[in-house]
Amino acid sequence: MAITVNVHEAKTHFSRLLEQAHAGQEIILSKAGKPYARMVPLAQQEKPRRMPGRLAGCIDEAFFEPLPEAELDAWEKP
Repeated sequence: MAITVNVHEAKTHFSRLLEQAHAGQEIILSKAGKPYARMVPLAQQEKPRRMPGRLAGCIDEAFFEPLPEAELDAWEKP
């Protein structure tokens, strides 16, 4: 069940209302007696699990060889 609070009261008791919203309480903010905004807790988003090695492929020995001077110069010049 949501509680309704006018904007002036919400300004005065913002910290308390924020804690209530974080705890799961829905709070409707009203302005001139009409619903204006809603405070609700953010949904907890689960981070995707990392799975090393899930992509196919391999790195051959050429990957570890030094780059040619021309290519190194191209990377280092502005």
